[in-house]
Amino acid sequence: MSRHQKDPLRPLTPDERTELTRLSRSQSAPAAEVARARALLAIAEGASYTAAAHLVGRGHNETISAWVSRFNREGLAAVHPHHGGGPRLRYGVHEQQRILAEWARAPQREQDGSATWSLSLLQKALRRAPDGLPRVSRFTIARTLHEAGLSWQKSRTWCATGVSLRRRKDGLVRVSDPDAAAKKS
Repeated sequence: MSRHQKDPLRPLTPDERTELTRLSRSQSAPAAEVARARALLAIAEGASYTAAAHLVGRGHNETISAWVSRFNREGLAAVHPHHGGGPRLRYGVHEQQRILAEWARAPQREQDGSATWSLSLLQKALRRAPDGLPRVSRFTIARTLHEAGLSWQKSRTWCATGVSLRRRKDGLVRVSDPDAAAKKS
């Protein structure tokens, strides 16, 4: 027989029950969310915390107790895991938007020292801008660009693949490699 819980699960609303049922049967949702939904539904149907823990593969019922307490406070938002540890993210949405805005700006040759962005040049520009990010790292910039589906390498359109200008006695000559497309892929 289980002990009396300090914070028992509150009655579920019909919308909450429907959403938890949908999530507990999901094949594509994150496993942590599915496990939380299954445990909460089991407790709502009368299972003990220990039985719910065994149902979702947890060894202790303290985890289930924490999930129930959080669900009582936050509702369906409690099914989604919070930050899992490690240092907190230093740059939020506003800072990431600032990085993307700087990336979208065409670099100025005199001010930035180049006609195209590299991660290092983008980092220097962000660090010295008055509204910039004085401690941003190249990793943070690369991660932000990657999450946005961008790459600093994809923006290098100044150099056509397989075509170059060579200095000859008669002046500049455009030289092209007929096998460039085959070598590229």
